Amino acid sequence: MPRTMRTRGMRGAFAGLLGVSITVVSCARSPAAVSPSRAAVTQAQRTDPTNGVDVLSAMHDRYAAVWYRTLSFSQTTTITLPNGGTLQQQWLEAGKFPGRLRIDTDTANRSGVIYAGDTVYRFTNGKLAAATADMNELLILGFDVYAQPVTRTVEVLRGRGIDLSKISRATWEGRPVFVVGATAGDTVSKQFWIDAERLLFVRLVETVTTPAGARRVDYRFLKYVPHGNAWVSEEVVGLRDGKPSLHEVYANVRVNVPLDDATFDPKQYATFTPWYRR
Repeated sequence: MPRTMRTRGMRGAFAGLLGVSITVVSCARSPAAVSPSRAAVTQAQRTDPTNGVDVLSAMHDRYAAVWYRTLSFSQTTTITLPNGGTLQQQWLEAGKFPGRLRIDTDTANRSGVIYAGDTVYRFTNGKLAAATADMNELLILGFDVYAQPVTRTVEVLRGRGIDLSKISRATWEGRPVFVVGATAGDTVSKQFWIDAERLLFVRLVETVTTPAGARRVDYRFLKYVPHGNAWVSEEVVGLRDGKPSLHEVYANVRVNVPLDDATFDPKQYATFTPWYRR
């Protein structure tokens, strides 16, 4: 589950979801349950939001009662290097929503990342290497939106530079979407795209500042699979200036599994036994 935005170092990259998003977890995959009912889809088709707050409210109201509160999975991560080569890693991820995500990018060397509230903690060799004020927008839009009050999601996204007064409509992968943060034809403004029928996050587009200058980044949630009455995007793609930069494929996806709060406590990173070692 990538971290949108400024990637600092290959193993701490992302993110990422979601990074919600990893060595293979020896747990059975959650059984896929039925998709949301036809009645629910019909209701979504009748929705006519006039701004981004309306869209976020519809997302929350559709799934708040049924969305999972914890998630764990293994992840094959392919990072495209500046020279055009690729680096493949196995990451392990766990999320507790809203607001918490842990990505173990190197289990042998106990390196990884914890997102907790509005802070990102990075670890190397079991020790805290950096703590910075930041948030993972993919975590917010793909997961937290269903588990926290709409007012909180609105506050965070406005603070992240998204103009929720702007909304337009488009088609994405053959499906109708709401585009929040941009009017029709605007490809420059920071914006997120929501499947208009399923009310699921599918895309985030923005310009970020890097040491090499401004870069246009594009994160996409693909291959949504039903888990219970909710969904998990089991493939995430990241583009930079239109070229592949990140590819994540999830496996061993489990929802609503017990996850101790210590999993996401930076002070216990080196001492607490993580879920995949139990």
